[in-house]
Amino acid sequence: MSTRADHGDELIPRPEQTPEALRAALAVVAPGRLPEMRRTKDEAFAEAVKWQSLGPVQSWVLAWARDIEIARRPDLSVRHARAKINLEHEHPAVARTALRELTAVLEEAMEAVRV
Repeated sequence: MSTRADHGDELIPRPEQTPEALRAALAVVAPGRLPEMRRTKDEAFAEAVKWQSLGPVQSWVLAWARDIEIARRPDLSVRHARAKINLEHEHPAVARTALRELTAVLEEAMEAVRV
């Protein structure tokens, strides 16, 4: 996939939606989150065995693909960070606007990675 799209420069190409490709991408864009990824992967696989369903694994892949999409795209990353900061704002209107923006960023990233 191209490293340039209509939304601006991307730090890395969008990875394939496999655990190894996602891990490799995360190691580049947010290496500090690798332990979290490992932990949530273990949890998802344990739930998959318990429920006898691939649903938890599929959800794990999609959630990490979304988070990597945000991290690899500076346009989304900046909006995401700004919204998270303003969620705790003392003015309720600012916090509500931040919540709407955070939701919009998450939805845009999810739409980009859905296959």
